[in-house]
Amino acid sequence: MTGMRKTLKATLSEARAQVEAALKEEGFGILTEINMAATLKARLGLERPPYLILGACNPSLAAKALEAEPEIGLLLPCNVVLREAEEGVEVLIQDPKEMFRVLPEATQRALAPVAEEARTRLSRALARL
Repeated sequence: MTGMRKTLKATLSEARAQVEAALKEEGFGILTEINMAATLKARLGLERPPYLILGACNPSLAAKALEAEPEIGLLLPCNVVLREAEEGVEVLIQDPKEMFRVLPEATQRALAPVAEEARTRLSRALARL
């Protein structure tokens, strides 16, 4: 996978608070949360370690992306994964530049400045952790 990642020596709850604070400093808020462990337990009876998928959005960047490509909502928001690992909590952040590679070349060019700014902001948030 082509995401940005970092492992934190923290509990899942502590890591989540740190991630949300770092994202907020870069203008991102959390729009959605998917608790994969709870969902798999409830729907399939499967036991899995804690695994959260947070949908992070920077409204300014989302507006620019939607202006350039109205169908970009299929790829929004930016996913941030928090999962328990042996070393702590692994934080994975979707790389917007890599994600947008699935788009037609002309659309990629139109969205390049937005993808670059989003990647820069998300990278800075990850570096703060």
